[in-house]
Amino acid sequence: MSISSQETNTFNQQNKRCLGKVYLVGAGPGDPGLLTLKGKGLLECADVVVYDALVSPQILMMINPQAEKIDAGKRMGRHSLFQEDTTKLLIELAQSQAIVVRLKGGDPFVFGRGGEEMEDLVRAGVPVEVVPGVTSGIAAPAYAGIPLTHRSYSSSVTFVTGHESAGKYRPAVNWSAIAHGSETIVVYMGIHNLPYITSQLEEAGLSPQTPIALVRWGTRPEQEELIGTLETIVEQVEESGFTAPAIAVIGNVVNLHSILTINN
Repeated sequence: MSISSQETNTFNQQNKRCLGKVYLVGAGPGDPGLLTLKGKGLLECADVVVYDALVSPQILMMINPQAEKIDAGKRMGRHSLFQEDTTKLLIELAQSQAIVVRLKGGDPFVFGRGGEEMEDLVRAGVPVEVVPGVTSGIAAPAYAGIPLTHRSYSSSVTFVTGHESAGKYRPAVNWSAIAHGSETIVVYMGIHNLPYITSQLEEAGLSPQTPIALVRWGTRPEQEELIGTLETIVEQVEESGFTAPAIAVIGNVVNLHSILTINN
């Protein structure tokens, strides 16, 4: 006996009501004051929270004490859970939990793989909602006194990842196009590949004297900056032992760092 489309729709609706809801919540860059009110409210009433490595301890302390906490952190090849396992876990948790929070550093949709996770959740019929967060590519430069736009320096910004995954939709970032596409370039996860990135930008025509700032642990108490040029920054990183996680800002807006942080 065949099942009518009306019966199928009725079954799907009933099944959907049995599922919990997954919230992809952006935790922001680190400073707990930058977490959105909506994100904080969800943490306080969550049944389970699956969180990433870069979420600050202060934000983790906001989680409902009765909630289950699951570390899904990923840092330079060291995985608590692989991405596929994380997505499967979220789907499984939605079968038995009412409020499932997937807590991600920064913003879920800005180099946070939130789009991939949401795709899989939607395909599985799991109700899902995105709660945006403040991305580190904006917050870290701001806390370092570097405005990404300024009428005297820059009217355009490009955000790009410096750490590409295997099997992505195209083989490589077009650094030549990036170099000429805007006046400010913000590079996420670029410390490991910094020698390659700076050489590519210089080969594309950017002056070796182009200013660059590296902002490590942006917005946190331990935030530190390293200021140089495309020509000098790699040697500076090696000499100082500067390490990830850090955001790189490239362009003349970096020159404002010495002016805007004078009273800090």
